[in-house]
Amino acid sequence: MNNTDYDRALYYTHRSEWDNLLILMVRTQDNFLSKKIEQFLHAYNFEHDYSVIEKHLYSLLRYIDHANDLAEDDWIHTTTM
Repeated sequence: MNNTDYDRALYYTHRSEWDNLLILMVRTQDNFLSKKIEQFLHAYNFEHDYSVIEKHLYSLLRYIDHANDLAEDDWIHTTTM
């Protein structure tokens, strides 16, 4: 998987660049990342309860962190062989 997608998702989320995050959601090959972005953006735009928005934001950030860890482990494994 393209590690750049996770870096971009984190950057766009941190900078509140929702248009770029939406474009990333459409272009990424990672279906889970796409779904997490979709859920967050939907909650951000339509939800009135901040705790729901916060839940989806943290879910997106946890997934990005998890995916980055897996990508790093794969990279370390392939370079040591």
